[in-house]
Amino acid sequence: MAFDRDTVLNWPIPEAQQLYTPRDTMLYALGIGMGADPCDEAELCFVQERGLRAFPSMAVVLAHPGFWMRDEKAGIDWTRVLHAEQSVRLLRPLPPAAHVVSTSRVVEIVDKGAGRGALLRQEREVRLEDTGELLAVVDMLAFCRGDGGCGGPTERARELESVPGRAPDITHRLPTLPQSALIYRLSGDYNPLHSDPEVARRAGFDRPILQGLCTLGVALRSALGKARAYETDRVRGFDVRFVAPVYPGETIRTEIWDEGETLRFRAYADERDTLVLDKGQVVLGAMPGG
Repeated sequence: MAFDRDTVLNWPIPEAQQLYTPRDTMLYALGIGMGADPCDEAELCFVQERGLRAFPSMAVVLAHPGFWMRDEKAGIDWTRVLHAEQSVRLLRPLPPAAHVVSTSRVVEIVDKGAGRGALLRQEREVRLEDTGELLAVVDMLAFCRGDGGCGGPTERARELESVPGRAPDITHRLPTLPQSALIYRLSGDYNPLHSDPEVARRAGFDRPILQGLCTLGVALRSALGKARAYETDRVRGFDVRFVAPVYPGETIRTEIWDEGETLRFRAYADERDTLVLDKGQVVLGAMPGG
């Protein structure tokens, strides 16, 4: 049964705030595998206090409003919701510590038809609490598999671009740890699908799966580390489509195309040769006023 489109479009997503510290910034970086080589100077700046920098993908966990779709009044079949795509636009490099606030709203609903589901796009603006300065716009696309037939447009306003048809310029492999999902969840994603074996089995998986946003962070490590020597202060934004899950302990193989101010990428669970991320891109350039 489809949800009521007008109700969900006007859903009052609660404002959220977060006071994050250097410890939180380091913990996020450890969650995406930074510091695997404790002598790698290029990554140490993300996992120790001396010269600490926030990795750009940390924007996805800042001042998160929580899983509001679980509210039965929204009418969404939340048990069948999948994270389909993620986009982030950065207005400045993330500070390594800050008090941030966010406001969120549903900005697009696309009806793919009864039996096919609906796409729901949610936008979150993250600002510094003291000045109101906009740090990031975080855009999440959810695939509501049980909610087709809700009405409205049947096509999206924007589609992500495919990676080039030629061979990648760089291929890079990064292993994950068996406990990667347990570390990453400490940055705020407490979905038991990533920590409870029984919940994972009920969802159809052999064991807990890695958070999609953690997989994204690992792929961005490859793209920015190998193609741009971690020139993270020039990251203006990134996009990705989630295709399939990774199991903690698997190796993520990222293919990268270097197009100057744009890096395109896709990623595989290497041991299974399974595509897990597609249509990825990182946009680089000078920050406003920079």
